[in-house]
Amino acid sequence: MSLHASNIDKPIDPVTPDTLPDASHEDIANGLSAIVDHSAEAPNVTHHIHTPIRSLINSHWIKSLIPGIEKLAVDYHCGNYVIVRGSTEPFFETMPLYARLGMHLLFYGKEQIVVLGTHKVDQLLRQQSIKQGQIYDDPKSAASIHSFIETYSIQIDELLEPDITKYKNFNEFFYRKLKPDARPVQNEDDKSVIVSAADCRLTVFTSIDLAKAFWVKGQNFNVPNLLNLPPDSPKAESFQNASIAIFRLAPADYHRFHCPIDCEVGDIENVPGHFYTVNPQAINEPGFDVLTANTRSILYLKHIPTGQLVAYVAVGALLVGSIQWTGGKEKGAVLKRGDELGYFAYGGSTIVIVFPKEIVEFDEDLVSNSQKPIETLVKVGYSIGKTVRA
Repeated sequence: MSLHASNIDKPIDPVTPDTLPDASHEDIANGLSAIVDHSAEAPNVTHHIHTPIRSLINSHWIKSLIPGIEKLAVDYHCGNYVIVRGSTEPFFETMPLYARLGMHLLFYGKEQIVVLGTHKVDQLLRQQSIKQGQIYDDPKSAASIHSFIETYSIQIDELLEPDITKYKNFNEFFYRKLKPDARPVQNEDDKSVIVSAADCRLTVFTSIDLAKAFWVKGQNFNVPNLLNLPPDSPKAESFQNASIAIFRLAPADYHRFHCPIDCEVGDIENVPGHFYTVNPQAINEPGFDVLTANTRSILYLKHIPTGQLVAYVAVGALLVGSIQWTGGKEKGAVLKRGDELGYFAYGGSTIVIVFPKEIVEFDEDLVSNSQKPIETLVKVGYSIGKTVRA
């Protein structure tokens, strides 16, 4: 596939149950289980759950683990278009194999009673997520760090600890810290500026209705469901006509997330849920609830300039079983833009930030890209908008 910008205007086949390649539930479930197990033994990231799917198709080991894998690698079903902030040319970013298998199980198996043995789809995805976390916590997993760095061109010079032999396991490297000056806050002296919470692929919407029109197609997607609130509660009502920003982290990204506003830390609520993939092809699929169904942790932040509550939602996903708060643990603590709030262990995931009505005016380029719709590649500290009322 050509990656030129002109291709963004060409229709892309929708990823639906009818257009996915033909494969049985058991084949895909076995494949996901096998690739997770194999990641415990493979020191090379080309034999790893996070390898971009196109890099795997000609590998004999993956063909032996997942018969018929070639059927899952059709061009329009193995990645997403994104655009680098400040650029005008989109590029095609391939997804990891585990996300592709997870989507197949989600699309085909959500209503299926059993998939592999006696496991339901939800049980299988939860089990594999827990297993992968245990694999990456094992000291043996450190052997794959060097290959991961090469595969994803990780910038070693910005790491707080650049000596990769100091990381005790792969997970420790995965939620690596950066040097204090690696992610400066743009326009730091302008207190109205709101900044990116993560190195991510970002979409922004001035209302939930626009988010549903252009991006999130889950039929149960709304603020009360996302925040696990009764619709008539005072807190839910304070978010009526809210604006939202969706920060999607890919496996290669820096996986610590940060504060987008000057704020005071409030309550945290943990919401148990599923471990569906958060890839856009799943988020964009009509009828599939992902953001409001997945396990998530909600931190409320009091926006100092306006006194309003902002909801910061860390969403778990397939092979992401751990959401850890660091700077957001102490209620009443005062934080400034760019301060660390927490991290995800193993795998990419998503942060959704819900702003009460009229608190934020998003930057025009982000709004325009989101309505195409296409994600914008940004980093922690980049401006994403401004406070419009105080």
